[in-house]
Amino acid sequence: MKNYQWIFFDLDGTLTDSANGIINSVEYSLTKFGIFNTDREKLFSFIGPPLVDAYMSVFGFSQEKAELAVKYYREYYPDHGLLDNSVYAGVEDALKTLNEAGKTLIIATAKPEPFANRVLEHFDLLKYFKAVAGAQFGGPRIKKSQVIEYAFTLDNITDKSKVVMVGDRENDVSGAKKNGIDSIGVLYGYGSIEELTEAGATYIANTPEDICKIILKENG
Repeated sequence: MKNYQWIFFDLDGTLTDSANGIINSVEYSLTKFGIFNTDREKLFSFIGPPLVDAYMSVFGFSQEKAELAVKYYREYYPDHGLLDNSVYAGVEDALKTLNEAGKTLIIATAKPEPFANRVLEHFDLLKYFKAVAGAQFGGPRIKKSQVIEYAFTLDNITDKSKVVMVGDRENDVSGAKKNGIDSIGVLYGYGSIEELTEAGATYIANTPEDICKIILKENG
């Protein structure tokens, strides 16, 4: 029976519903390239992965063009998109339950770390986390696997069998696998059951309450 002590949480699509702010920011950036009236459903692909990767995969931008698009994105996002956001129902109760059970919670997000801290502070969620691991502006820590690797160092974690990653997208699961830890894929965010199972999620949770059931049952 697994005994998870450290729970790594993704942010966008796992703790908060950030779609509107991110998509509006992407749409703003695309206007700089003469791209208008984009199918908003298509832009859900931007929630979770590094932005440069999303511009390249969704719109076929070159690396250079994608990096320019991210600069335009960040003209809009800090003041208009970042807090156009809400906490999913049940998330705070789940975080409280895990804290009370003595678990150590750490944020592991591909969102730049200063932005992640602002969101967590705004929604009064920072108090539940021992540390925040996020991406760096301009790298080199950009991809989720790199963020997870960094998160280990924030609490001197050496026993990976006691760590589980919670997230809603393929990159959360693949990042966890690359670092040799288990994962819980959540279905209330932006990823589908097909995406998460194909990526190899260890567990699937339908609700924030299910995350607690999985972790605490595994510890029981």
